[in-house]
Amino acid sequence: MIVKWFLSKTLREATAMRRHVEKLLRSQRDLLTPQAVEAVQSATEELRRVAATADKATLRKQMESLEKAASKWLKPYPHAAWRENVEVLLVALAVAMGIRTFFLQPFKIPTGSMQPTLFGVTSVPDFSKISYRQHDRAQVLASIEEQTKLRDALVFPTGWERIRAWFAGRSYVHLVAKANGPIQRVESPLKLLIFHIKQTIWIGGLPHTLWFPPDCGSVDIATRAGCQLRESYRRGDDVLKICVTSGDHLFVDRLTYNFRTPKRGEIIVFETKGIEALPQDQFYIKRLVALGGERVRIGDDRYLVINGERLDASTPHFENVYSFNPAKAPQESEYSGHVKSQELAPLFVDQPEGVLVATNHYMVMGDNTVNSLDSRRWGDFPAGNVIGKNFFVYWPITSRFGWGQR
Repeated sequence: MIVKWFLSKTLREATAMRRHVEKLLRSQRDLLTPQAVEAVQSATEELRRVAATADKATLRKQMESLEKAASKWLKPYPHAAWRENVEVLLVALAVAMGIRTFFLQPFKIPTGSMQPTLFGVTSVPDFSKISYRQHDRAQVLASIEEQTKLRDALVFPTGWERIRAWFAGRSYVHLVAKANGPIQRVESPLKLLIFHIKQTIWIGGLPHTLWFPPDCGSVDIATRAGCQLRESYRRGDDVLKICVTSGDHLFVDRLTYNFRTPKRGEIIVFETKGIEALPQDQFYIKRLVALGGERVRIGDDRYLVINGERLDASTPHFENVYSFNPAKAPQESEYSGHVKSQELAPLFVDQPEGVLVATNHYMVMGDNTVNSLDSRRWGDFPAGNVIGKNFFVYWPITSRFGWGQR
């Protein structure tokens, strides 16, 4: 019968028709008279019987009989096509929500705390990294000069190179002054749900609309591009010129931890609920470094010591974290071990003997140790906050694409 079903288009159509009528009969059974139920049921059973043995002509004839019976006895639905489309949509949404809840959940890297393992949104230039509150004015000016050089050297690709850049998550934004004069006002970005759509910059009395790329992170483009630093423009001048690279988009495995507990070194996603130092009801991604009941200490050599045992490059999942050169100072977005300082790790500076992780709690740290707000500052958190682990980077198409992150 199965082979015949695959080989016969008529049989497939008859089976689909019978199942559809049976579905309508089940949904309307309490509204129909016994006579109507009997008539439709007899027609469906007859079609089921002849489907196994009858030839094509007989099958077509019985399908016509079932159609007549259904038209006569079943109640018509108003806007049937709309009802069917909505039903299909609701089923698809239910399946998608089920997959998201129990199997795979999409997640976007919000910050650069896990670089270079997993990247947040980056840009060239990026004036937002400059701290203008520094007392060392010479260092601030040097940083401005460095970012300005990066901006001026930026070349927008064309043709095939532009397509390759798009698949790598790179978007290019260029804004040219339409009038002479200074920047008078930079409006807040227009948002739709969680997405930045556009931003308006007023120059010489004229509005200049700045459309955002699909993924620009929490920092607006005007701030990243440093356009507010230049006081005045002439018509035709570049107001801003920037390349924004999308942060990594990945799937979170929500299934595995239903069968086992997380292991040290795995990259996990957790809720911030209950962590007072963090915004509530958000999701963070970090590397799990310590489990409940363990005492953690950060050595002066930037290596973690767990219960008296020093982690190193031979520890599973820490091969890259501890691949740094000890003679080199910690660098942004480079593997540099784990830094202990008053600014980044006050919890560990105040407790040189180490920090004890509470029972059924975890401690996490970011791979970008010089730019990560993690357990070095706010401590451990309940194991129940964990929702899953890093599984697969699906966008953009870079060297991090796939499931090879360690």
